[in-house]
Amino acid sequence: METSMSNEKEETVKAEETVAEPAETEETEAAETAADTPEETETEPQPEPSETEVLRAEKEALAAEVNRLKNDYARAYADTENMKKRLEKDFEQRSKYRIQDFAREILPVLDNCERALAVKPKDTEDENYRKAFEMVHRQLRTALEKEGVSEIEAEGQPFDPNLHQAMMSEKAEGVEPGMVLQVLQKGYKLKDRLLRAAMVKVSE
Repeated sequence: METSMSNEKEETVKAEETVAEPAETEETEAAETAADTPEETETEPQPEPSETEVLRAEKEALAAEVNRLKNDYARAYADTENMKKRLEKDFEQRSKYRIQDFAREILPVLDNCERALAVKPKDTEDENYRKAFEMVHRQLRTALEKEGVSEIEAEGQPFDPNLHQAMMSEKAEGVEPGMVLQVLQKGYKLKDRLLRAAMVKVSE
């Protein structure tokens, strides 16, 4: 009898332990789930900028844009002025020396006229031809002089390599070295620019 009651008590305790196990398992799982889930951090909402701050930011942005446009305008204006000056200078140079190429082509004609005039006439007919050459030569020189073409003075002057081209040298008594003894071919300038150097003989 006592044995039977003991067995009943043992079975009752085992049943209670069996019933209690699922509750412990649920609590454990809940704890693990809570541990695995990160806690959500609450972020405080940022205050919206006031109307004054917005206007100040817009004002600063506009001021920066105005400064940038002013700098761009200043650079563009400076570039335009420099280009204008270069074009004006180029135009002045072209106007000043516009007949340079033409004058160089005419100089040989002038030389030939002078060679013809250097020949002494033998009779009246030759004298008439000479007078005609004199007239052409004079008109040609006058036209060139009006355009700024002038003859370079060389004979009796100190030799200047910027204006003279030495073709030969010769010792001359009573003459200092480096003086132009004779002009072999005349030289000319167009205003302040050398058009053709004078070919000369220089003293040693």
